[in-house]
Amino acid sequence: MKVIVLGAGIIGTTSAWFLNKSGHEVTVLERQAGAAQETSFANGCQISVSHAEPWANPSAPGKILKWLGKEDAPLLYRFRPEWLQWKWGLHFLRECTPARTADNIRQIVSIAEYSRQTLQQVRAETGIDYDHLTQGILHFYTDQKEFDDSLAAARLMCELGCQRDSISADEVVRIEPALAGMRHKIVGGDFTASDESGDVYKFTAGLADKAAQAGVDFQFNTTITRLITENSGAHAKVTGVEIIDQHGHHRTLHADAFVVAAGSFSQPLLKPLGIDLLIYPGKGYSATYQITDSDAAPTVSLTDDGYKLVVSRLGDRLRVAGTCELNGYTRELNTTRCEAITRRVQELFPNACDYNDVAYWTGLRPLTPSNVPYIGKTKFGNLFLNTGHGTLGWTMGCGSGRAIADIVSGREPDLDFRFTGMPHRPARSVPQICSATS
Repeated sequence: MKVIVLGAGIIGTTSAWFLNKSGHEVTVLERQAGAAQETSFANGCQISVSHAEPWANPSAPGKILKWLGKEDAPLLYRFRPEWLQWKWGLHFLRECTPARTADNIRQIVSIAEYSRQTLQQVRAETGIDYDHLTQGILHFYTDQKEFDDSLAAARLMCELGCQRDSISADEVVRIEPALAGMRHKIVGGDFTASDESGDVYKFTAGLADKAAQAGVDFQFNTTITRLITENSGAHAKVTGVEIIDQHGHHRTLHADAFVVAAGSFSQPLLKPLGIDLLIYPGKGYSATYQITDSDAAPTVSLTDDGYKLVVSRLGDRLRVAGTCELNGYTRELNTTRCEAITRRVQELFPNACDYNDVAYWTGLRPLTPSNVPYIGKTKFGNLFLNTGHGTLGWTMGCGSGRAIADIVSGREPDLDFRFTGMPHRPARSVPQICSATS
C-alpha cells in the first residue's frame, strides 16, 4: 500500500520506519525543515519504563491546588476560556482514582517495555549513535511522604514484571556519587538498572536518514491544511491530504492509508472529521548545559521527585527537563521557570557545568488525561492514530511505531495494550520478580 504519515517526530519517524520494513510505500509530511524539530528535539532523554506513573494519580489534585498561582510550580495550570482545556481537566480528575491510575500504569508499562525491547533491536540493526547510556534510571526523593508513597508504585511495577528497587539514601549516593553533596536532604530512592537514556533528537534524525535511504519519502517544510474524506458510515475513508508544499504551492496527496502522528496538533487536525481526541498541549521545558567537570556531573540518568525534573548525561552535555505548563499552544519561554531549573541544577551539581552557557527550550507534549496514547484505528477505515504520548514519547516511540505498522498491515501487535478502536486482549498474568523494600 501507499501510506502517508503525518508528522516526523519520534512517533512519525518510527511509524515510517516500520511501515517501510513491512513493504509499504511511505511518504512522511512534516512542517519543519527536518525530523524531530519540535517536541522530540530537546526532551529529558529518558527511556523510563519503570517510572511511567501518569500525572493523573490520587495525589495529583491536592498538589495542583497547592501549586496554583506559583510561576515555578512543577505543574502550572493557566485557566483559559477554552472548552478543550476544561473538558481535558475534568477527564484528568476522573483518571486520578486509584483503580484508574493502576489500570493506566499497566497500559503504559506494557507499551513502554515493548518499545524498549524494540529500540534495542533497532539500535543493533542500524548502529545509530545517539549518546545512549544503559546505566539505569535513579529516582531520588527529598520528602519522606513522597518516598513512602512511592513504595506502592514500586511494588506495582514489580507485579508487572519491571524490576524497580526501592533503596536507602546511602544506596542512592553509592549508585550516583555526584549526589553526595545532597546526601543530607535525600531520604531514599528507587533504581531500575534496565532503564536507559539517550538523545532522542539524534536517534530520530539518524533513523529518518536510514529510512530515507530505504526509500521513505520525507517532505519537509510542508504544511498540512486538512484531510479530505468521502462517504459515511462503515465505508467512510480518507481520500487525500491537502498541503502547502515547500514552494508555497497548494497540492493534494493521495494514498491508501494515512497515519496521524502530529502530536499536539493531531487534535485540531482531526476535529473537523468528527474525531474529537482528548489531547491538550503541555508545554515542557528543558535546559542543556556544557559539562566542565566530568567527575562532578552525574553519569546515571536521574529523576528529582521534589522538582519533577529529569537529568540525563549526553556525552559532554547535561540535559535537564521537566515541569509542565497547560496554557494552549504557546511556546514562549517563561523566564521564571527557566531560572528555577538552573537554580536546582546548580544546587545538585554546583561544579559540574558552565551555568552561564545554557540553552533553554520548550516543547508541546501531546497529553491525554490518562497518559495512555491513542494507537490504533478510527471510524475511517484507512485512517490510523499514533499520537498522544505525552511525556513518554521517547519511552514509547519505537514500540508505537512498530505496533501501528502491524495494525495498518492487518496484523495484531504482539503485546497486551488497549489499542484505539480495537478489541482489547485480556491482560496476561505477570509473575512478581522483585521486591520493593527500602
